[in-house]
Amino acid sequence: MEVLGYFLSILVGISLGLIGSGGSILTVPILVYILAINPVVATAYSLFVVGSTALVGGIQNAIQKKVDFKTVVIFGIPSIIAVYITRAFILPIIPLEIVQIGGLIITKDIFLMLLFAIVMILASMSMIKQKKNSADSKEQLITYNYPMILLEGSLVGVLTGLVGAGGGFLIIPALVILAKMPMRLAVGTSLFIIAIKSLLGFLGDIKTGLEVDWNFLILFTMFSVIGIFIGTYLSKKIPNEKLKIAFGWFVLIMGFYIIFKELIF
Repeated sequence: MEVLGYFLSILVGISLGLIGSGGSILTVPILVYILAINPVVATAYSLFVVGSTALVGGIQNAIQKKVDFKTVVIFGIPSIIAVYITRAFILPIIPLEIVQIGGLIITKDIFLMLLFAIVMILASMSMIKQKKNSADSKEQLITYNYPMILLEGSLVGVLTGLVGAGGGFLIIPALVILAKMPMRLAVGTSLFIIAIKSLLGFLGDIKTGLEVDWNFLILFTMFSVIGIFIGTYLSKKIPNEKLKIAFGWFVLIMGFYIIFKELIF
């Protein structure tokens, strides 16, 4: 199972390289269900894995001039603050047993996995939905709806903090809609935002005294980084929209599977 887990970690990087999102959606289930890691620890590990992998992808895109660093700052600052506060202060005070419904006790672990499953389902709908306009539309003048970008950045930061998800499926549409940014530029910019806030969120976990298996985490991350190079290469060969739809259906099925598993079993 450990070998399978490392193999699947390559898919995390491939997903980030191909569509700029989906890394956390794969990382947390791999860590929890394949490698039997506690969900709270898994969300922390996910932040490090996805943050490090996205940073490599972000640097690749920056070299190709596909990153808008002004947007990284405008969107990233509220997101970074929110994710750090969530991991360092909010997550630790969530009780181990949240609520009891009949004979079912919703623990902190179950709550996080159910919340993650809901995020997966929403993400899948965003991926499956066909866009009317081409993803690679003509370059437009980038404009900023500052209040909405600040709000969106904060909400994505809280979500990242709770479930260890980078939030690329939320960041990319926000950049395209709120900043009028071309899709390719939005993907590269998103990777940098994901990297910075995920890694700082992980520092929030370190602050709470999280014990980290560094040998495992670094090895898992190395396989994921290999994946992002593969994903970047494949992105030039595979139609992005078709791949995103197929991945969306996979994520949708996985989201419902997690809900079924956590509530029934």
